[in-house]
Amino acid sequence: MGILRTRTTSAAVRIQVSRTGRPALQSPIKAPRIKPASLPIDLSRDLPLDQILVGDCIAAIERLPAASVDLVFADPPYNLQLGGDLRRPDDSLVDAVDDDWDKFSSFAEYDAFTRAWLAACRRVLKPDGALWVIGSYHNIFRVGSILQDLGFWMLNDIVWRKANPMPNFRGRRFTNAHETLIWAARGEGSKYTFHYEALKGGNDDLQMRSDWYLPLCTGEERLKDDAGAKVHPTQKPEALLARVMLSASNPGDVILDPFFGTGTTGAVAKALGRHFIGCERDPGYAKAAAQRIAAVTPLPPEAFATAPSKRSEPRVPFLSLVEAGLVKAGEIVTDEKRRHKAVIRADGTLLLDPAVGSIHKVGALAQGLPSCNGWTFWHVERAGGLMLLDVLRAEIRVQMAAA
Repeated sequence: MGILRTRTTSAAVRIQVSRTGRPALQSPIKAPRIKPASLPIDLSRDLPLDQILVGDCIAAIERLPAASVDLVFADPPYNLQLGGDLRRPDDSLVDAVDDDWDKFSSFAEYDAFTRAWLAACRRVLKPDGALWVIGSYHNIFRVGSILQDLGFWMLNDIVWRKANPMPNFRGRRFTNAHETLIWAARGEGSKYTFHYEALKGGNDDLQMRSDWYLPLCTGEERLKDDAGAKVHPTQKPEALLARVMLSASNPGDVILDPFFGTGTTGAVAKALGRHFIGCERDPGYAKAAAQRIAAVTPLPPEAFATAPSKRSEPRVPFLSLVEAGLVKAGEIVTDEKRRHKAVIRADGTLLLDPAVGSIHKVGALAQGLPSCNGWTFWHVERAGGLMLLDVLRAEIRVQMAAA
């Protein structure tokens, strides 16, 4: 996904914030050209839309109003447990994740931290909200178990298959070529957002699968400092966040990112007409994110407007087509290859002698199948050839919308 971005520099000093001390929040960093909020912000009343809250994420989220967020995207510390330097065969040093924020003294400490931020996120999610969390084999199974313990409802696990993974330099394990995302609704009864038809349409009319083949974040998209070093070691690609947002959120939704980093969530949200709330304890990352987001030009609304779901469209009985004169009683309907023919009756049923039934029932009977979508099976003869009944149904829906 191509969006405007600018080169950024990291802050000279990075502060360490306790994971459990719940320090007071510092002033929000507001991306330029985003309406500033008055300070101090009362997060219990005023939702800090399109702002980066610098400080401990749990403390920040606990101050947000309950049921105020539509979607959470979380890229938490992976707890990689790296020991010593990692080197390539030529003895050059690999720029691996060795920052303090990814270090925990034990699995118990990591689990407690995970439980705390997940519980905080669940409180601020709306009843029909959902959460995405990404991780590696080091942490994602622990995160998934805690998600279920807290009452989240698993929807899918997504495998992000990397087009250009880092090799396994020591040659002692398989190349780690993927990461796993968990998509979970706030609860079992949540009516979560999922744009099935839009995803299918963008995938050559095939169902979008749960394995996503996307490259790592490289090139101009990768934020680097003046020395050419990566600003953040685990910056995620914009294409990954775009697919998450386009599949599971709507324009105008509020997306919370507890581990904002250099702001990929915010940059993509701004481009796609969503709001974001970012929590980031490192002021250097927050500064880079603010500069990056300021350079983003939102796409025109028609480029990301949610396509109407077929399930949300008004129901149109076949009889309505007869009553509107779009088809006539006594007219013949046929399949695409003209192998099966049936007669339209005045009451909106079809006759396939001797059987009488709905367009769906008769379509199934003609094919010897247990079910059939009659709207996409039957056609009528019109000037120029066959016309699908579904096309005529769309005309009725246009009339209903204009009424």
